[in-house]
Amino acid sequence: MAAPDKFKRILVTSALPYANGPIHLGHLAGAYLPADIYVRYQRLKKRDVVYICGSDEHGVPITIAAEKEGVSPQDIVDKFHFRNKEAFERFGMSFTFYGRTSSPVHHETSREIFTTLNDKNIFQRKTEEQLFDAKANMFLPDRYVKGECPICGYEEAYGDQCEKCGSSLSPTELKNPKSALSDDTPQLKKTEHWYIPLGDFQDRVAKWIDTHKEWKPNVLGQVKSWLNDGLGDRAVTRDLSWGVQVPLPEANGKVLYVWFDAPIGYISATKEWAEQQNDPDLWKTYWQDEETKLVHFIGKDNIVFHCIMFPAMLMAHGKYVLPENVPANEFLNLEGAKLSTSKNYAVWLEDYLQKYEVDPLRYYLTATAPETKDSDFVWQEYLQRNNSELADILGNFINRTLAFTAKRFDGAIPARGKLDDMDQGLLQTLNQAPEKVGEAIEKFEMRKALFSFIDVARSCNKYFNDQEPWKTVKSDPEKCATTINICLHACNMLSLLM
Repeated sequence: MAAPDKFKRILVTSALPYANGPIHLGHLAGAYLPADIYVRYQRLKKRDVVYICGSDEHGVPITIAAEKEGVSPQDIVDKFHFRNKEAFERFGMSFTFYGRTSSPVHHETSREIFTTLNDKNIFQRKTEEQLFDAKANMFLPDRYVKGECPICGYEEAYGDQCEKCGSSLSPTELKNPKSALSDDTPQLKKTEHWYIPLGDFQDRVAKWIDTHKEWKPNVLGQVKSWLNDGLGDRAVTRDLSWGVQVPLPEANGKVLYVWFDAPIGYISATKEWAEQQNDPDLWKTYWQDEETKLVHFIGKDNIVFHCIMFPAMLMAHGKYVLPENVPANEFLNLEGAKLSTSKNYAVWLEDYLQKYEVDPLRYYLTATAPETKDSDFVWQEYLQRNNSELADILGNFINRTLAFTAKRFDGAIPARGKLDDMDQGLLQTLNQAPEKVGEAIEKFEMRKALFSFIDVARSCNKYFNDQEPWKTVKSDPEKCATTINICLHACNMLSLLM
């Protein structure tokens, strides 16, 4: 299948994982493995594709983790950046570049984009009351406030969300709020922040979204729900000591809100990659040329940021391409329950890699990918698919073919003779397989691609059984040679599809 004519190159990103903890299987199934499959396929097609990711190293979760351990935020991000990078490499992630948002290039790029928008008078400045901890002498970001959820009454709700009922909250909505720093009752105090008026971009975002009716229903549904409710103002600065400093003298002590600076990490990481190629301006080809196809792979919790907020920022700037697709996945659960980093209920990639092989995990996560709805990782099903599909179908066929070739043909490929109907049937299946699998991948239907692949292996196994080469090796050597020739061709095709 040919790439769309208007695109000369493809830029793929995966959501930047927070560097405050390790990677678990839910992360892999949502934003990383699907992207890696897509990128590997595009490389096989000899297309110009760059795959960018990296660590998201700012934000409140980082500072909370640092305070719990009694170390600096930089210590936390250094630890998890390198641990997660290594785990990704062992899992087989084929990033072109894996950056980090604590890098000088990222800070500089984020300040440049903020300054451009500020110079264009995009932002609004507002003075509002926020919760302040007098004992700690600081304004409290949402995650530093806990209290009773006004919706369900849960007493351990955070200032941004109730983990029990899932409601989005603001810190001032909590009943009986307490500071997570001192356990004191915080007081309201005035502070000034910079806001991006997303409502000003509502029409432009809506018209742009309408040009992408091919996007996944779960993505369009969430985006249109936000648009129907009307876009409001969104703060782009925070009162924090850790992050990208706001490049204005009157904003001393404020940093860029992590939702604003994190997606800029895609741009800054591409800049660093370009510098590695000894072509510092190469990044512009991928971010500022309309012949670039930009694809964001994310989980559903990032849909609004990648389909409304980041595009609005890029529209406001004026020089960047917009995403061509945002194939967000739903969530992966574990044995029927929600994965939770805070509750340590997960299968951590590092732990898995100490005990088991990578390929069965990549296979099973693709087979159970939460592409259209939440799915479930079940250990028994993982074992069953590994044994009955990878081993009994795929492995069995390849092993039988290669063992038979070694024993009966001294490991050489025998000549292909006259073809019967079964020969022609399998050859037709093999010839059609790359396009069938490729078409599914182009549409971000990785499960469909995988099931098409294993169906080919199933057909190969049946062909071997039906042709009975262990009999024809004596009764009809030429037919046996043809059978094994086609089986070896099938092994080669399966290796390509894998």
